Amino acid sequence: MTPRITLFIASLHVLLYLVLSLRVVRRRQQARIGVGSGGDQAMALRMRVHGNFAEYVPLALVMLALLELCGLPAPLLWTCGLVLLAGRVLHAIGLGGSAGYSFGRFGGAMLTFLALLAMALAGLWRFAVQFLA
Repeated sequence: MTPRITLFIASLHVLLYLVLSLRVVRRRQQARIGVGSGGDQAMALRMRVHGNFAEYVPLALVMLALLELCGLPAPLLWTCGLVLLAGRVLHAIGLGGSAGYSFGRFGGAMLTFLALLAMALAGLWRFAVQFLA
C-alpha cells in the first residue's frame, strides 16, 4: 500500500519548508550574516520559524504515514494533514512578523498540537482495536 495521502501532504509541507528556507537565505544575504543570527532580530525570527517547522513536522508526517499504512479512514488523514499544514502556515506568518504574541503564532501552535494529539490518539486507538482485541 502506498501512503498517497501522506505523499501529497508531505509534498505541500516540503514546498512550505523551501519557502521558509529561502527566507532565511535571503535575510542572510541582505544582512551579510554567515552563521547564526548576527544579532539581527529579523534573522533570528526567520531562523526560529524555520527551526520550529523542522522540529515538529517530520514527526507529524511519520505519524501520518503510519496511520495511513494502518488503514485509518482517509477523511481523518486528510483532516490531520491539512490542519497541520494550516498550523504551520499560521505559525510562520505569526512568528515571522513579531517575536511577541500574535494570533498566528498562537493559533498555529495550537493547530499543530491538535493535529499531533489527534494522530497520537488515533494511533493508540488503532493499536488497541487491532492488537488488543
